Amino acid sequence: MTGPLASLRVVEFSGLGPAPLAGQLLADMGAEVIVIDRATGPADPTDINRRGKKSVALNLKSEQGRAAVLKIIGNADVLIEGFRPGVMERLGLGPDDCPDSLIYARMTGWGQSGPLAQTAGHDINYLALTGALHAMGRADAPPPVPLNLVADFGGGTMFLLFGILSALFERGASGKGQVVDAAMSDGVPAMMGLIHSMLARGTWTTDRAANWLDGAAPFYRCYECSDGRYIAVGALEPQFYAEFLQIAGLKHDGDQNDPQAWPARSEEFAETFRTRTRDEWANLFEGSDACVAPVLSFDEAPSHPQNAQRGVFQDPGGVTQASPAPRFSRSTVQQPQAPQAPGAATDQVLSGLGYTARILREMREAGEIT
Repeated sequence: MTGPLASLRVVEFSGLGPAPLAGQLLADMGAEVIVIDRATGPADPTDINRRGKKSVALNLKSEQGRAAVLKIIGNADVLIEGFRPGVMERLGLGPDDCPDSLIYARMTGWGQSGPLAQTAGHDINYLALTGALHAMGRADAPPPVPLNLVADFGGGTMFLLFGILSALFERGASGKGQVVDAAMSDGVPAMMGLIHSMLARGTWTTDRAANWLDGAAPFYRCYECSDGRYIAVGALEPQFYAEFLQIAGLKHDGDQNDPQAWPARSEEFAETFRTRTRDEWANLFEGSDACVAPVLSFDEAPSHPQNAQRGVFQDPGGVTQASPAPRFSRSTVQQPQAPQAPGAATDQVLSGLGYTARILREMREAGEIT
């Protein structure tokens, strides 16, 4: 393995959503990530979150299966799990069953405590309780669903990784591991410092589509073009706004930040953008500081010159996906490969822990290796 995390050993318990992405991002950076699966299966080139990982398929309800996973954990720096609170303890794999030096990273929606800790939910539910979802969308319609990027992956994956790397740094001083309790409903508010600041200053209201960054401002929103596609305008600063107006052929009329003028200006801008196609506008603004960009589809994004030049997307196994990020001046990050099949590395990993071919065969016959 290569990359800045090449010395890091991670055990990930198979699941969905933010925990597998966290494991993938660690593997992208060179960490050895071993996924504990419940069963073997065929390789799936579309399962991008499995890229760069090894998979071991074990029956965790059997004595030998549990003993094997504890050996794998004993050789690891980090454990990642995304089950409801108490599930790992019932399997005999909770924090108290693991080495004191282990970073035990737990990913949930509501956290390990609180009245909702045992309640099911999804990204939209966790987001709803933070105040962020209420602030999104039009004033005359229900809040839209912002994919599952905000709570699952912003408030979830990124704070899980932040917690893991923080705990690893602290372990360098103390020599001790600890539990990381990462909750999506904790992570989203932690990203809202700017909004909370504006609320405290009285420069943001709780009304939807009435503020600087929520689509009310004519200089920070998307507009439909003559071909039915869209252009994104983000000309917040006065100098960028002036350049935007000049290139678009619009007059500078009054205070840019006067909310009373925003509805009329938005309609004026909308009429202007409907006079050309998206790509005509994109070409007109190309290379300027007007902060204008075409709204690209998933199919279009990889071929945009900026993305293409930096190699932002790749196609291992014929499946378009993001390249590892970020980039480093010295460390070499391995480029993504098609993911392994569940259970493909069972014999390799267990052999490395001292299991002989005979023992592996007997475990497989007994259903302890699935």
